[in-house]
Amino acid sequence: MSRKPMVRPGGRSARVQEAVHTAVRELQAELGRAELTVPLVAARAGVTPSTVYRRWGDLQALLSDVAVERLRPDAPPRDHGSLAVDLRGWAEQFVEEMASPVGRAYIRDALLGAPDGDNATRCSQYAAEQIGVVLARAAERGEDAPGVEPVLDRVVAPIMYRILFRPGDLTADYARGLVDEFLDGFAAAPPGTVSSR
Repeated sequence: MSRKPMVRPGGRSARVQEAVHTAVRELQAELGRAELTVPLVAARAGVTPSTVYRRWGDLQALLSDVAVERLRPDAPPRDHGSLAVDLRGWAEQFVEEMASPVGRAYIRDALLGAPDGDNATRCSQYAAEQIGVVLARAAERGEDAPGVEPVLDRVVAPIMYRILFRPGDLTADYARGLVDEFLDGFAAAPPGTVSSR
C-alpha cells in the first residue's frame, strides 16, 4: 500500500520535492515512463532512494504526485469579455491539454496513485476553481451566470468521460458545443430550474 506524500511547506522539504519532480519529468522525457525506477529518480534528484520511499512510498505514488502537480493550471483563464466566449475558450484549452497523450498519461497516473480518490478530488478542484473565476467575472460584468457545479456536470464531466474512454472522438468543436448547449439551456430555463450553486 502506498503512502501519501507528506506536505510540508517551504524549506528543505520543498527543495526535495522540486528536485524529485524535476528528475521524474526529465527522466520520463529521456527514457520513457517504463524505464523509471526509484533509485534512478533519486540519483538524478541528488537524494537517497530512502528519501523517496519515505516521502512517497513507491514509484506509482511519486508518479501520481508529479501528475497532479502537472495538471494544476499555471494561470487564470483568459478574460475575453463575455461568459460564453470565456467558457468556450476555457473548455477548448481544457480539451487541448487534457486530451493530449501527455495529458491523458498524467490523468491516468494521478488516478492510479490514489485509489481513495484524493487525487481525483484535487484535479476536480482545479477545474472548479478555473470555472469559478470565469463565472465570477461574468457576474461582475452583470451577466446572468450559472453555478460551478452545473458547469462541471454538463461541460467538464462529458469531456472527462471522452478523455478517459473515447479520446478519438474529442475535438474543440465538441467542447464548444457542450458550452453552447449548456448556456442555451441555462438562458431558456425558468428561474430555479438550473442550479446556481
